[in-house]
Amino acid sequence: MPGKIDLQTGDITEVEVDAIVNAANTDLVLGAGVAGAIRRRGGRAIQDACDRFAPIPLGESVRTTGGELPQPHVIHAAVMEWGGGATEESIRGCTRSALRVAAESGARSVAFPALGTGVGGFPMVRCAEIMLEEAQAFLDAGGASVERVIFVLFGEQAYRTFESVLDGLKIRRMSGRLPP
Repeated sequence: MPGKIDLQTGDITEVEVDAIVNAANTDLVLGAGVAGAIRRRGGRAIQDACDRFAPIPLGESVRTTGGELPQPHVIHAAVMEWGGGATEESIRGCTRSALRVAAESGARSVAFPALGTGVGGFPMVRCAEIMLEEAQAFLDAGGASVERVIFVLFGEQAYRTFESVLDGLKIRRMSGRLPP
C-alpha cells in the first residue's frame, strides 16, 4: 500500500519521526529559522557533522546524526546558497534528494518544513505545490522504506496553504489533522 502524506503545525524538532529535514544552505551552516532550532535543540554534534560534509551542491541533501534531538537523523537539504534565495528548481531537487536520503537510511517516516519560504523568500503556495507533488510522486513510485511524509508547518496560515494545495491535488492523506 502506498505511503501517506499529512500536515501539522508546530515545532519540527518535536515530531515523532525517524528523520527530519532541515532547510539548509550549501555551506551547511545552521543559522536561523529551522536550522537554528535544530542547532539549539540538537546540540553541537549536528553542526560538527555538517562541517564534515560542507559544502554540498544546491538541491542536494546529506544525513547527519540527530544529536540530542528525539529523531535519529537530520537530513540537510541545500535549498539555497549562503545569503541567497530559494528557487523552484532548488526546492524540487531538495525534496527529491531528501526523500532519497531518507529511504537510503531506512527511515519509515520523515518530516519536512516548507523549504525555502523563510529566509529563502520563496512563495508558500508554489512551495506547497512543488513539495506535495514530489512527495506524492516518490510515494507512488514505491517510496522504498518511507511510509509516512509529514509537513510540519510554522503557523496556521502555512498549514491552510498546504492543506488547500493538498486537497486540490487529491493526495492520499492520513486520517484527520495531526496534533502539533
